[in-house]
Amino acid sequence: MLNFDVPRFVKIQSGAVGLAENIDGLIASALDKGAENIFFLGTGGAAILMQPAAHLLARHSRFPVFLDMSAELVLGGSPQLGEHSIVVIPSLSGTTKESIEVAELCKARGALLIALVGHADTPLTKIADHSLVNFAEDDTSCESFYLQSLLVALSVMHHRAEYPAYADTVAQIKRLPGLLVEVKRAFEPQAAAVADHIAASSYHILCGSGATWPQAFYYGMCILEEMQWIRTRPVHASDFFHGTLELVEPGVSIILFKGEDVYRPLTERVENFATSRTDRMLTLDTRVFALTGISEAVRALISPVLLATVLERASAHLEVKRDHPLTTRRYYKRVTY
Repeated sequence: MLNFDVPRFVKIQSGAVGLAENIDGLIASALDKGAENIFFLGTGGAAILMQPAAHLLARHSRFPVFLDMSAELVLGGSPQLGEHSIVVIPSLSGTTKESIEVAELCKARGALLIALVGHADTPLTKIADHSLVNFAEDDTSCESFYLQSLLVALSVMHHRAEYPAYADTVAQIKRLPGLLVEVKRAFEPQAAAVADHIAASSYHILCGSGATWPQAFYYGMCILEEMQWIRTRPVHASDFFHGTLELVEPGVSIILFKGEDVYRPLTERVENFATSRTDRMLTLDTRVFALTGISEAVRALISPVLLATVLERASAHLEVKRDHPLTTRRYYKRVTY
């Protein structure tokens, strides 16, 4: 596989799923002490990666969940944030300005702060009540943060007797690091073709629904825009027919992310409409990825993880094809803003 270190990837993702017991212990303790809600915060891409977990709780639990933008929460506050709140803040570096500011606000409000970080002894870890450290870098952080936040959501439901399949689900999730390598390996020939599709256009509409929508949003904003300077329009499948459909014509690139949850029909509707109206339709469907021993229910939960893992392969080819390293920036963390 092009520019890919298998042992490094497996170590990082094994570290993520290996946090299951720590996460479960923290959530159990917080609920025992009277926690009344949970906030998933963060900044930029890391915050987007919390969306599937928050969505899972919003749809399947009565435990109040809030997904907020850190910068807005600092300025506007929330009457729901207080001493009975669990706050989860991801930050790969542990130094992101907006995340540090919101962490300080949460601590001042008396909330229990859990930091998901890639590095110990950073500003965020010094503020947090508990820091779960799992080293990762940009090319491996998606799967790591998706998995950690999923474990948080599952633990909340488990201790509220809302998810009886918890033990079996976690056991399956722990098998994913090796399985994801095989998914990458099988996808490698297609990855070059996906990179060709992306490189051939200067503008892409990215679309998803349910658990796949955050990956469409993330890949457009954090990879294609930030790391490749390619213009994108991420749009949720349920919104596609309220404006975006009028942009569809021959030559317009649409990249569709199809998952395996109950929201799949929303992306299928987009696919059915757009396939006959543009010759630049690319569909990534998680159903085609082999995962031995993983149930349909768990596959539905990890759709964004699967998409992230194959898109990393596409990105590795894309930076070579466009002669534009994924680490190249003009402004991000280079100038004051």
